[in-house]
Amino acid sequence: MRGSELVARGTATLNAAGVPDAGRDARRLLAHVLKVPPGRLTLFLPEPVEPDLEVVFNVMIERRAERVPVSHLTGRRQFYGREWLVTPEVLDPRPETETLIEAALAEPFAAVLDLGTGSGCILLTLLAEREGAVGVGTDLSEAALNVAFWNRNALKLEGRADLRQGSWLGPLDAADTFDLIVSNPPYIARHEMADLAPEVRDHEPRMALTDEADGLNAYRAICSGAPRHLEPGGRLMVEIGPTQGADVAALMAGAGLRGITVVPDLDGRDRVVLGTLGGKTG
Repeated sequence: MRGSELVARGTATLNAAGVPDAGRDARRLLAHVLKVPPGRLTLFLPEPVEPDLEVVFNVMIERRAERVPVSHLTGRRQFYGREWLVTPEVLDPRPETETLIEAALAEPFAAVLDLGTGSGCILLTLLAEREGAVGVGTDLSEAALNVAFWNRNALKLEGRADLRQGSWLGPLDAADTFDLIVSNPPYIARHEMADLAPEVRDHEPRMALTDEADGLNAYRAICSGAPRHLEPGGRLMVEIGPTQGADVAALMAGAGLRGITVVPDLDGRDRVVLGTLGGKTG
């Protein structure tokens, strides 16, 4: 069967299962099976596909129809121009998180802390984009840190990124300070979980999605502890859900941060809250 026929059949299967963007996903999966860049797949569509690869593609389509995320099927996800290893043990890197990256890169930093690092995509992107900077990533999940270790080593950042297991700021020494602290913590309230897409609700790590409460517990912990590990003039920056801007800004203000700003994503939704620790002049 030709590649174009496989894509058409796979798209029909995914459409019948209610998968959004079925045609895009069918193409991405075939590109993965054929080991060609997705942007060049069109060149291969008129060609016959080997029977064994056709079987692999059909199995992937069946699993995608069960709402398994494409990234879990391919083991890879693009984020900020780089390819990342992802597994069911980490949150899938999302385009909205690039808003956090852009905000962080808007000012200089030499040492960055990423709380709840997951795949490491935030920490490692910042280090890759800022030559000479060093950083620490913490995560409660050993399985997530294993993914971060793999991504760190793939980017050859072993000497600049230290990965530590523990809850939020717990793995830090009292003397550890940073001029930038970032986090994309679990911000889905427990009552909102049922409304998530099946790809997220059923296949991503629950502890990375929700605090099993009102969605603000992680921000309470981060805002209360982060100032002790910020250099004067250092920035705290967190990704939020689109309705949480005012609440998280208030938590930062209560922790003594100033210059608090809510940054929208490309869709105009509140996405990042940032604040600065006072004390630096000039």
